Amino acid sequence: MVSAVRAPQVRQSNLALVLDLLRRLGPQSRSDLVARTGLTRSAIAGLVTELEVQRLVVEAPPSSDGSPGRPSPIVRIDDRHYGVFAIEVLVDEIGAAVVSLDGAVVHSIRRARGRRSSSLASTVRDVAGLVRRLDEQRRSPVLGGDERNIIGIGVSVPGLVRRADNAIVVAPNLGWVEADFARSLADVLEHDLPISIGNDAELGALAESRFGAGVGASHLLFVSGEVGVGGGLVVGGQPLAGHNGFAAEVGHLSVNPFGSGCRCGAVGCWETEIGEHALLRRAGLAEFGGRRSVDELLARAATGDTRVRAALDEEAKWLAIGLSGLINVFDPDRVVLGGLLGRVLPHLRERLDAELVGRRFQHVSRDVEVLGAALGEQSTTVGAAELAFGDLLRDPARTSPRGSGA
Repeated sequence: MVSAVRAPQVRQSNLALVLDLLRRLGPQSRSDLVARTGLTRSAIAGLVTELEVQRLVVEAPPSSDGSPGRPSPIVRIDDRHYGVFAIEVLVDEIGAAVVSLDGAVVHSIRRARGRRSSSLASTVRDVAGLVRRLDEQRRSPVLGGDERNIIGIGVSVPGLVRRADNAIVVAPNLGWVEADFARSLADVLEHDLPISIGNDAELGALAESRFGAGVGASHLLFVSGEVGVGGGLVVGGQPLAGHNGFAAEVGHLSVNPFGSGCRCGAVGCWETEIGEHALLRRAGLAEFGGRRSVDELLARAATGDTRVRAALDEEAKWLAIGLSGLINVFDPDRVVLGGLLGRVLPHLRERLDAELVGRRFQHVSRDVEVLGAALGEQSTTVGAAELAFGDLLRDPARTSPRGSGA
């Protein structure tokens, strides 16, 4: 028998379990939930009712499939009432979105920025302006008058984030060191929302594992590349953060002792070989041209441009060098590539697969899928939202979540 002391914790855990299943797997019947959780039918009925009272799920009338017995009601996430702001800080762009409880990006807005205007103060100011603009747009009757209660803000940044105090320890490509972005942003926003910060690749891994190309993988390695390169690990279905929250900082693996200097201070880091600058430089395009140069590279790759093809072959080689080492260390059952790496993967596939085969252990059977991010450029947005939803997902029974809106 569960003690009176433990009963609330058990119920909280079961509510979180049911909510998680519905978010990851989509609508389920009560019978499905009984089968997946091992809980009794009466227990599931009580949990579903409580989640419905909290406006987190909704039940649809049962539909008969012709089988004997009474059909079971269908339960799904209620995406109408709660949402979060998801913020992306990139080297040359910032983005803001409203994400609903089912992981859908409902409203979004982005703004390009010069790479020389990425100071902490200017970024905070630009992000705050973007959030205000997004909030106004989502409430506009023209757009349907979104009345979701915004309960938090999740921020994705290309840097190391210390879990203990939510501070950005270092973001080399932004030039930030010990930056308290969360407090700075809270100081300039009008509403008092909890703000959580996370590493962009770690959040991308979280999103892809729950809603994207990593669904169903027990051990997922996510690698995302733009100007910098980062990674995230999901082990046994749970993100692996490390002691300080710095796990999977794969962009700074040393792969070439005779390579280029990295902004982290080392030489020959993986991101100096597979990052955006290296790829564009080898392709003969503007190294600091950002998205426009990347789009041009992809267009030329589609036409079979010789120099671009050679640059992509070199990219595949260095990508395989890093991936093969990570596969040997972490033994994932799936690898997902996001950002720039996901975009160029179709042009790398043949050479990359050949390189990986040539670098694997002999006499060891190991099938590791390498896929592009299913959520595309929204991986980190959805991941940032997951961070902001964290408290609610851990304790769905908490009443009146702090937030703004209807």
